[in-house]
Amino acid sequence: MASVLVCSCSVTGHVVPMLAVAAGLVNRGHSVRFLTGQRFAERVAATGATFLPLPPETDFDETNQDEEFPGKAGLKGPTGIRYDLTNIFMRPGKHQYDAVQAAIAETPTDAVLSEALFMGVALLLNTPRAQRPTVINCGIVPLSLASRDTAPFGLGIPPMRGPIGRFRNRALKGVTEQVIFAPVQKYADQVACDATGKPFPGFFMNWPRHADILVQFGVPEFEYPRSDLPDHVHFVGPVSQSGGRDTADIVLPEWWGDLDSGRPVVHVTQGTVANRDYDDLIRPTIDGLANDDVFVVVSTGGRPEDTLPGPLPANVRVSSYLPYDELLPKTSVVVTNGGYGGVQFALRHGVPLVVAGQSEEKAEVTARVAWSGTGINLRTKGAKPDDVAKAVRKVLAEPSYRQHAQRIGKAIKESRGVDALVDLVEASSTVT
Repeated sequence: MASVLVCSCSVTGHVVPMLAVAAGLVNRGHSVRFLTGQRFAERVAATGATFLPLPPETDFDETNQDEEFPGKAGLKGPTGIRYDLTNIFMRPGKHQYDAVQAAIAETPTDAVLSEALFMGVALLLNTPRAQRPTVINCGIVPLSLASRDTAPFGLGIPPMRGPIGRFRNRALKGVTEQVIFAPVQKYADQVACDATGKPFPGFFMNWPRHADILVQFGVPEFEYPRSDLPDHVHFVGPVSQSGGRDTADIVLPEWWGDLDSGRPVVHVTQGTVANRDYDDLIRPTIDGLANDDVFVVVSTGGRPEDTLPGPLPANVRVSSYLPYDELLPKTSVVVTNGGYGGVQFALRHGVPLVVAGQSEEKAEVTARVAWSGTGINLRTKGAKPDDVAKAVRKVLAEPSYRQHAQRIGKAIKESRGVDALVDLVEASSTVT
């Protein structure tokens, strides 16, 4: 049995996939502690792991960012991104690092698993290898490693082949690291020196390259090729092969039988976090397809159905939650803001996509949708009804989108996800 410490910053979209990691390790008989925000204590306990609270200085509620981070209000573009990286993710680094070291000192630990924005584990890499546990980075967003074959992560720019493409990538890398994010890197080095006496281990956005193992929760078919991909990168498939929610208690809506009428089903969702403003994507999809011979099936992501203002066209069906394992086999197109897990789950069912997302990792996810041929990227956060409708009609009319989605879906179905990660943890551990 291995002793494992799982770490995540206190952000729902980061904690949820790491909960699946913790559960998978527990199910295989390993001793797991989970270091994260206090509001996730019950969810951690439900996995069978032991909850460890983050220090108060590093704990926050991302759903209340205006109060938690008053300096963030009104910031957009590179300025907003720099603020987020510095204040939300980098500033807690020393306190996270101290908490990790305390956990390791209290209980002998074989492996420390972390998502990429938990900077306390990145700082652990400044400790000599013989004096620390195995560090495993969990890729819960598209692969972020810098490469001569790709543009810097976060720009949402697809690959360009040949010498011109590599020249472009070098130029963008220089601008990104030496200009756009230079202040963040300077601050990262200060935090690292304060915590460990050494500068940050490399460019702060590329620290997973220095981890002992990088487990990417995706398949190579949905990732840009890299001729310089390190040997310690392992694609294991999505963190979950299910819809990500226990659907046993979900009662099918009374309109469920309508979906078997033969009309195409277009499912639209903004996920469970970025769903406060339905005008981003849900309302444009409803309005754009109001007169089309399709059913528009809306998930409000857990919000009450009556929070979606009417009147609604006759072809719209709404539910707070939907059983995706049952819905997606009936679905012709998914319209989404581009969450990594949700996109891969649609692809697992061979369903093509229309995507519109530019925040967080979504610019990279939506770019990969277009690059892989599995859908259309609207390249915006606030979609327009006509643009959504045109894209949906095109995806419905051209079989190639579904063919590419089915190709990647086959690879996803054949992957093992968390089970493959546990294999790597066991192989790296000296504990039997």
